[in-house]
Formats: sequence, C-alpha cells, structure tokens
Amino acid sequence: MNPAYLITTSSGAILCDTTRATQVEERWFDPEYWRSRDAQEVRGSGRGTTWFVELPSGDGVLRHYRRGGMVARLLGDRYWWSGAENTRAFAEWRLLAMMRDRGLPVPDPIAARYVRHGWYYRADLITGRIADSQTLAQWLGAGRVDASLMRRVGSTIADFHAARVFHADLNAHNVMVSEERIHLLDFDRGALRAPGGGWQRANLARLHRSLQKLSAHATPGHALPESLWRDLLNAYTARLNVEADAPGVPR
Repeated sequence: MNPAYLITTSSGAILCDTTRATQVEERWFDPEYWRSRDAQEVRGSGRGTTWFVELPSGDGVLRHYRRGGMVARLLGDRYWWSGAENTRAFAEWRLLAMMRDRGLPVPDPIAARYVRHGWYYRADLITGRIADSQTLAQWLGAGRVDASLMRRVGSTIADFHAARVFHADLNAHNVMVSEERIHLLDFDRGALRAPGGGWQRANLARLHRSLQKLSAHATPGHALPESLWRDLLNAYTARLNVEADAPGVPR
C-alpha cells in the first residue's frame, strides 16, 4: 500500500496516498465546482448528498459528512475538534486503505479533507466509484434477489468479520452488488474490533431490519422471504468456519 500523504491547506488538511499527491485539488471537495461540470448529484436514503464525479484517475464519489438524528438540528455538519487523526474523514480514509491492503472489497480511498473552524470542523471524503453496480436495496426493489445473491452477501460479510472489521451502519443501501463481487460502502464510524462482544450479530441484525423495512414497502412479489435471509446466514457461518481453519487467522 502506498503511504499516506498529508497536504496542508489554509484552513485544514487533505489526506491522500503518495500516488495522488500531485493530482488532488482542494476544489474537488466543492459541490459547486462539480455542479459546474455537470456532475450527478445523488440523494440517497441516508444523511446528506453525494456526487458522482469524474477524476483524473476515473469515476469517484464525493461525500460530505453530516450528522443525523436530533443533534443534526443543532450542529448540522459540524463535529467537535479533537485532532486531525480523529476527524471522521481521516479515520474512514485510513480504515478503507487498510481494508484495501487486506484485499477486502471496499471503494478505493482517494482523498479525505477536513476544514477547521475553531472548536469544530467539517469534513469530506472522495472514494472510487464501484463500476457496473447497484445497491442491494435496488436489487430487492427490482425483484432480483435470489439465494445465490444472498449467499454471496453472507460470505462477503463473513470476510469482513473475520478481519475484525465493524461496520457502524450495515444496511441494504451500503451493500453494492455487481456481477463480479459484493462491496461494502460507508465505513464512517467503522473500526477494528476484537472478536466477541456481539458486534457481529448486531451488524447482521441491522442488515436484517433494513431488508425487512424495504420488504414492507416493496411491490407485490418483491418482498424478501425469510428463507433467503437464512441462505445468507448459512453462507456467513460456513465462510467463517473456513476462515477460522485457515493458517494465520486469529481466533
């Protein structure tokens, strides 16, 4: 993996790898810049807005960090400053870089930025766009989810859990499906965790609730049968058992 490179700006800093150090521009984090270049604005089911952007290295996704829940009414997109490495953007960039280094299917971390305002900061992240893919939620809405797909999703989640990766918001909108591979997105507040403690089950339960919610509003015939959820769980368990028997895998 290429080492991280820090670019100091007038009001904060940008983190990228050394291969992009001469490419990254601060205006990449400005939605108005991309709007003037006819970039596609995407309003997802989660907080805030993302942009599909065209970078010198290929297609990317710009995401601005924004709070959710009741606290959003007070702070919006502001976070308490406690050091550059503790910013949401830098933490997620470094976690993505580590996972990519381990071969886990995540977007390519391109650049992270924070802008400091006294005791607060705002942050943005640019990642690579997963080509020819749609979310698991979109596949469910189109009635395309079957046992084979759910087994693929279960095995993929098992790979992340075997690597001790915790996803703070594992839902059907953060699972990207392509013909070649399943990817997981949005590792804001993600972390490496020790085995046990129930966080793996909590991840799976969060995804299950997301699929149930989508199924409740699905068109007739497109709801997810519980039998397909059991296919996911069976593949997840089988994959973890294989990983546990592999040489060098911590138990």
